Amino acid sequence: QVLLVESGGGLVQAGGSLRLSCAVFGSTIGVYDLGWYRQAPGKQRELVATSTIGGTTTYANSVKGRFTISRDNAKNTMFLQMNTLKPEDTAVYYCNAVRTYFMWGQGTQVTVSS
Repeated sequence: QVLLVESGGGLVQAGGSLRLSCAVFGSTIGVYDLGWYRQAPGKQRELVATSTIGGTTTYANSVKGRFTISRDNAKNTMFLQMNTLKPEDTAVYYCNAVRTYFMWGQGTQVTVSS
């Protein structure tokens, strides 16, 4: 069974930064396209950023220029550096593969106050 463990969330003021981590157990992330997702209250889960096995990255327009996705395949861990946070970024953040999904983890709460 593959286990996804997100961490690094918290409460920050607008303009602050957080670095989220996703530890993956039971699979090798180097063979998967990966993504960070988030779900805000009353909204559908959305894809925030992706990191392909080929080394390319994509970002939702709402976070482009502020968030950076990265991965350490040797440590089976992926990251999301979030800068210049806005209240609109408040959500539960999840990691997973793209298209071929593992079971969802618990996510990590990010709350940005104004």
